[in-house]
Amino acid sequence: MPKLIVVNRADEERVVDAQNGLSLMEAIRHEGIDELLALCGGCCSCATCHVYVDGEIAGALSPMSEDENDLLDSSEHRTAASRLSCQIVLGEGAEGLKVTIAPED
Repeated sequence: MPKLIVVNRADEERVVDAQNGLSLMEAIRHEGIDELLALCGGCCSCATCHVYVDGEIAGALSPMSEDENDLLDSSEHRTAASRLSCQIVLGEGAEGLKVTIAPED
């Protein structure tokens, strides 16, 4: 069960115990963090679960799909650290992952 750090839009950090096999989006929503809208429920069709992934662990995550890349292109807040949290499946390699919820488009 990896421990993650989620930073909200007010720059407040919260440690989250995530269950292996859940998406990052699901783990954040299960913690009651409501800034992450995730309107499509994790279907990779809306980009409202946009986060910034911090640090070296980002390279250990599953690679970005073409669909995810296209959706992120629609965000005016995209950076090199941008990912859709619905597309990141958590496992032991995610221990210590730090993400910041991106501004709302």
